[in-house]
Parts: sequence; C-alpha cells; structure tokens
Amino acid sequence: MAKYRHIEVNESAHVSVVRFLDQKIIDPDAIQELGYELFELVEKDNRKKLVLNFSEVEFLSSAALGKLITFEKKTKRLEADLILTNIAPEIFQVFAITNLDKLFQIKDSEADALAVL
Repeated sequence: MAKYRHIEVNESAHVSVVRFLDQKIIDPDAIQELGYELFELVEKDNRKKLVLNFSEVEFLSSAALGKLITFEKKTKRLEADLILTNIAPEIFQVFAITNLDKLFQIKDSEADALAVL
C-alpha cells in the first residue's frame, strides 16, 4: 500500500476509510498533492467504496472544496460510492451555504457511513 503525506487509508469491510492528516487544508501545493492522493485511490487502486473522515480537519479553503468537488465527480464517473463524515459544524455550515450538502452524501459518523456502504 502506498504511503501518503496528507491522508491515512484503512480498510474496513471492503470500504476504504480515508482520514485527513492536516488540520488546516489551505496550502495550494498541499491541496494539489491531496487531490493527487485521493484521485489515485479511485483511478489507480480502483477503490469503489470510500468514506472521507474529516474528524481532524478544522479548516478547508475554497480551493480544497473545489478539489473535493472534482473528486466527487471522478468517483461518480468511475462508479464509486463516496460518503463524507465527521465534518465540524463550522465546516458543515460552509457545505450548507454553498449547497455542497446536496452534492455530497454526508453522515454524522464513520459508523453511520459504513452502515450504508
């Protein structure tokens, strides 16, 4: 399994659980690398069920949100399931204001996400 700089990936019953290692996802270079790491999961590793756990994330820049939108489109195109979990209330508020809560499937906890995958 590849070693990533910005994410940690664990398998749980055929589901890839991805945890972000950065508390603040704001640096443009780091966001590019993060995007590459996420894309690799579905393009190269052919993972079909993904949970993105945001429990460590305190802040996301608009560029990071853009990368997540691109990732969501890529997962749909490759027929993979994607669920976001453990989003802090402040970050969820941004998702709600921008209607991203309608684009992404979001669950309160990792256990809730695993239950539907």
